[in-house]
Amino acid sequence: MYIIKVKGKAKIPNYIQLRDDNFVLIAYFRADRPLVKMEKYGLEGKEEQFKNLVEGLPFGKLQKLEL
Repeated sequence: MYIIKVKGKAKIPNYIQLRDDNFVLIAYFRADRPLVKMEKYGLEGKEEQFKNLVEGLPFGKLQKLEL
C-alpha cells in the first residue's frame, strides 16, 4: 500500500490518498480528520502511528506505507 499527501489551495483542505500495489486509489480523506474504519485497510490498532506518519509526511511524495 502507498500513501501520498496532497496540498490543498485556498478553501480546499489537504488530503491523504491511500493506493494499493497497483496504484489504484482505495481511500481519500482529509489530512486533519482521522481515517474512519481503519480495519477496512488493515490498519486497526495503528491509529497513533498513522496519525504521526500523516503529520510528518511531505506533500506530493508517494511513499510505501509501512507501519
